[in-house]
Amino acid sequence: MDRDDLEPRKRRDEALAALAKEDLSLLGIEELEERITALGGEIARIQDQLVKKRGSLSAAEALFKK
Repeated sequence: MDRDDLEPRKRRDEALAALAKEDLSLLGIEELEERITALGGEIARIQDQLVKKRGSLSAAEALFKK
């Protein structure tokens, strides 16, 4: 069994809050650039999910309005 399986999962808002509180002054230029790239990818992934969910919501609303 993986040790991570034994650790309690952080709530989503806790993980985001911890990320926002991290001291960026300790990171180097490359690390900051890598973080920007990673977060940009995450933003794109979230935006894609929003588009899908809004499409599903619109489809459901259209179905029940008929």
